[in-house]
Amino acid sequence: MTKITKAVLPAAGFGTRFLPATKATPKEMLPIVDKPTIQYLVEEAVASGIQEIIVITGSGKRSIEDHFDHAFELEAALQKKGKDDLFKQVRELENMAKFVYVRQPQPRGDGDAILRAKEVIGNEPFAVLFGDDIVDNEQKPALKQLIEQHEKTGCSVIALEKVPDEDVSSYGIIKPASSEGRLHEIESMVEKPAQKDAPSNLGIIGKYVVTPEVLKALENASSGHSDGEIRLIDGFIAVQKSQKVYGYEIEGQRFDAGNKLGMLMANIHYALKRDDLGPELKAYLKSLD
Repeated sequence: MTKITKAVLPAAGFGTRFLPATKATPKEMLPIVDKPTIQYLVEEAVASGIQEIIVITGSGKRSIEDHFDHAFELEAALQKKGKDDLFKQVRELENMAKFVYVRQPQPRGDGDAILRAKEVIGNEPFAVLFGDDIVDNEQKPALKQLIEQHEKTGCSVIALEKVPDEDVSSYGIIKPASSEGRLHEIESMVEKPAQKDAPSNLGIIGKYVVTPEVLKALENASSGHSDGEIRLIDGFIAVQKSQKVYGYEIEGQRFDAGNKLGMLMANIHYALKRDDLGPELKAYLKSLD
């Protein structure tokens, strides 16, 4: 079985839910404590064995490239001032993985964004990580969990999370054909169903292992959506005619960094874990009672 070494990170959206902050700053560069959100995804990918990061960018996203690029003047200034710890952190960014940047000229859906990377991906399985979903699991990254399930099944694997019944209309929801622990063979998928129509409470979150067959299905897809978008879920649905698709309930604490409350919760969570911030922040939060 081909080892998964490439991950696609779609990052071409406008980030309208965080306006006005995202008018001039990419949503992916908004910080969780002192690291941009996209860096958490890159670190997760690298810790899962990924060697090549393919970032799908759009207009106004240049700061993403700059963040993971060499910064000679900054590094020289840090060395001159003896700030060795900060120098090390900055230098490590450019050496985390091989970075490739591909433009999506127009926002035509996440499926179209992923297709922009097809020449780099080639005919091999790959990972997809969306910027809204940050999962904290120090023992085993969420993507690594999906890769292990792909190695067992040889099929695409979608990250799942059990969501409250009242929230199913905000997620893609799967209908399991069969289940074995956290692993579910997927019979069907429905996007944002009404609570009464939801086939389960297993919601799709933005982490995937994708087989080449799904990419080929996206190439042949014509949008059936009113907004003209091509969506990744369409590729999974199409490939189910010839190949099984699985979902896996990931282990770890997930934060939805795609909304303001989720981003605030992620900042508090990661700050509380730090020795330099946690005790004082905890004391402050207690003072609010």
